[in-house]
Amino acid sequence: MIILDGKKTSKEIKEELKQKTAELVAAGKKVPHLAVILVGDNGASKTYVNSKIKACEYVGFKSTLVKYDESVSEQELLDKIREINSDEDIDGLIVQLPLPKHIDEQKVIEAIDYKKDVDGFHPVNAGRLVLGLPAFVPATPMGIMELLKRYNVPVRGKHAVVLGRSHIVGRPMSILLGQKGEFADATVTLCHSRTHDIEKFTKEADIVVVALGKPEYLIGEMVKEGVVVIDVGITRVETDENEKGYKIVGDVHFDSVSKKASYITPVPGGVGPMTIASLLMNTYLSATGKIY
Repeated sequence: MIILDGKKTSKEIKEELKQKTAELVAAGKKVPHLAVILVGDNGASKTYVNSKIKACEYVGFKSTLVKYDESVSEQELLDKIREINSDEDIDGLIVQLPLPKHIDEQKVIEAIDYKKDVDGFHPVNAGRLVLGLPAFVPATPMGIMELLKRYNVPVRGKHAVVLGRSHIVGRPMSILLGQKGEFADATVTLCHSRTHDIEKFTKEADIVVVALGKPEYLIGEMVKEGVVVIDVGITRVETDENEKGYKIVGDVHFDSVSKKASYITPVPGGVGPMTIASLLMNTYLSATGKIY
């Protein structure tokens, strides 16, 4: 059983981007610039945004953080997005989700210039992904594909089962695994909350990607020997096993599933770190004109 170490791999990617950025500077070329908009005081969002800004600093990117109170109007937010869209120095723009209830998230996503949509959520990027055209890919699926590639995990011709159909992970993941390519070309089954007898599918799967948000949902008896398991979930659950009173778990019951797996991602330290690394990669691609 091989651990797909996202923490280690993300560090490698950051070092590569740091070197590439230094080369841009040495050649007198533009340094990648990411703008992040944060609305409100959601603790998880603030932590995640701070991680993104620190990652930009580490690799040598420029970053701009725009903060708003939760009371900001939808129109004011949209006006700021349009202002950033027209700023030629900024290559990537993300609006940290979730947003307050009075703001239409989809309207905000669609307001972002798709050529700066490094989160990969804009309908133009989603559509281009479906068609197999160059596009910004959502960071989590992109990070998973990078892990599979860097660990040389066999994907071609395999049966991949994706649990969860969100536009952030499940759907784009199913598309990427089914596309043509050395680390794709899988036959993909997409399961969700209305799928009958999910265990029937997971037991047949060579690769299982779990993105349900249900702690330790996938257990050992639901998979076959040699399965590749990608755990996208991350949940804080109460426990009396430590002083903190909680532990972080994924959507996979690691102890039982890892006994059968050929490759598996841990939680934490698996998919999570790859998400920020992928965001940096998308920003670099935007700045250097590799997508549009």
